[in-house]
Amino acid sequence: MSAIVIIEEDKLMRGLLVEWLGAEGYSVRTAAPGSAQAPDKTDLVIVDVYMPRHEGADRLRTVKAAHPQTPLIAISGQFRSGLVGSCTAADTLGVRQVIAKPFSRRDLLAAVRSVIGPAG
Repeated sequence: MSAIVIIEEDKLMRGLLVEWLGAEGYSVRTAAPGSAQAPDKTDLVIVDVYMPRHEGADRLRTVKAAHPQTPLIAISGQFRSGLVGSCTAADTLGVRQVIAKPFSRRDLLAAVRSVIGPAG
């Protein structure tokens, strides 16, 4: 079973991500926003990126340093509406995918599947 760690400040959004991904068969855990630590066996980290004052970039650097071989998906309300997928923004941030909030369950699952494949 693929293991995903979610680093998201908003409790409701965090719960929704856990629900959507868990329903698809992924093993999902959450980590505190101030912590880059995640379980040893992690296939993907989904990180909420808050962009002002470089906080988001700092968070991504911290997570990447803690998990250099683990792919990341960045989500943010600061991204341009409709921004989903692998693009220049993803390359700039050093992540595999970016997703702009608000996003649909379909958008989230498509991004996760494109990075680590289906659950199981």
